[in-house]
Amino acid sequence: MAIGGQWLLMCWLLAGCTGGYSFTGASIPPGAKTISVATFPNYAATVNPQLSQKLTDELMQMFSSQTPLSVTTGEGDLQVSGEITGYDTRASALSSSDEVSMNRLTVTIKVRFTNNIDHEADFEQSFSRYRDYAASQDFSSVESSLVGEIVTELCEDIFNKAVVNW
Repeated sequence: MAIGGQWLLMCWLLAGCTGGYSFTGASIPPGAKTISVATFPNYAATVNPQLSQKLTDELMQMFSSQTPLSVTTGEGDLQVSGEITGYDTRASALSSSDEVSMNRLTVTIKVRFTNNIDHEADFEQSFSRYRDYAASQDFSSVESSLVGEIVTELCEDIFNKAVVNW
């Protein structure tokens, strides 16, 4: 078979494969067409006013770009909800002179995932991620970049737990 014929055969086979796999490794249950992501309210003692929307938006974007699911505002076949339960900055390392040399920003969220196609896949779990920064840095000058990195990792954790069954 010529190379062009092999290419066509490969495309035909891939197009015929339906069901729950995507090239990102996501395993979407057959029949699932939509996902809803509720806004994560912020119940942490310290509130970053942008965190709730940033987390919700990035999670919606991740599901939209890495799965065939349509993001919906109603009740989706798959549903993600939760809340921000922690936003803390604490000392994480001391120098040789017993002064704080590093601080750590930790964000903790509680997530509920409902799979209306297969309730065996439902879960409720807390996720936590952190970033360290030099104590000599002003927190307000590094907060945005730290939060961005933490949110990306939290979204990856949720995505992997929800639809990547490795």
